[in-house]
Amino acid sequence: MASARLLTKRPVALILNAARINYDNQINLNRLKQLCHVVHENKVDIVCGSENIINTVHRMAPDLDILITKEMEVPKEVIPKLPTSLKLICEAGTGYNNLPIQSCRDASIDVCNIPLYSTEGVAHMVITFMLNFSCSFVGQQRMLFNNDRSNFTGPFTLPLRELKDKSIGLVGGSGNIGTCVANIALALGMNVIISSRSGKLPSGHMHEHNPRVQVKSLDDLLKDSDFVSIHCPLNEETRGSIGREKLQLMKPSAFLINTARGAIINEKELIECMEQNLIAGCGLDVQEVEPPQMDSKIWDLSNVVLTPHIGWRSIETRQRVMDMVSDNIEAYFVDESPTNIVN
Repeated sequence: MASARLLTKRPVALILNAARINYDNQINLNRLKQLCHVVHENKVDIVCGSENIINTVHRMAPDLDILITKEMEVPKEVIPKLPTSLKLICEAGTGYNNLPIQSCRDASIDVCNIPLYSTEGVAHMVITFMLNFSCSFVGQQRMLFNNDRSNFTGPFTLPLRELKDKSIGLVGGSGNIGTCVANIALALGMNVIISSRSGKLPSGHMHEHNPRVQVKSLDDLLKDSDFVSIHCPLNEETRGSIGREKLQLMKPSAFLINTARGAIINEKELIECMEQNLIAGCGLDVQEVEPPQMDSKIWDLSNVVLTPHIGWRSIETRQRVMDMVSDNIEAYFVDESPTNIVN
């Protein structure tokens, strides 16, 4: 692990894709600037591909100590070509599957993430999808945009549902975001199902003894839930794990919600299932490729609601993530008590 004792100067921090976080110039970076000399260009995706990343780093911060990224792919071949002064890579988010952890370890570069910054924002996104589905809100708006006012002048034609006593299934939902979703769902009078291979929640989990919270296998969760929300990490085991085989287990009246990582769902099979109305609807704040290919059929499906990965993008959440990046850097270089190191 790198040490603050090795520094003889104020650390230099480079934010590679700063506008992914600060696209509206509303985020206060003063605390980060107090800790470091901060270098950034406020553009989205200023780099793409190994050579561009390497060239950008050496052009903007050849004496780099800290690299800050946000959901940006850093290929493993980049790491050996970064400045030897680099000691810490900060992923300004929870997932770090975009970073070559082993390559960083081999180069004695520590990697840290921000595991708790978006708990409320993402949980509220799940609930937003669910509330909209329960009252066919998006479908009604689509009708109005097409000058169809028949729901105002005649019988209402779209399904309406109360959430009370309905079940929400949380795939991998025993973590922070899933627990927050469960708390809100319980307050709405819902039942909660959490998937677990062990058949039980982690010891000490706040819902361990709640009679309205059940723990089931993934397949049973899919069969029994009115809403299914994905909360597991993306890894080789979960990649593409929700496809036709799993979707066929769901109720025809059920809805699928994904605010985790798009590639957990087999998007090709999902599109086919939604074209066949296998389930009632789907809400995707994340997609397999972001944004989806412009010719993808997913754009045109009336039973799929797409949002551009906004669960973490509220101004409060974005400010929190940069404040917590500063916390990590201060702990690492000033207090010499690193936190959230993942490699």
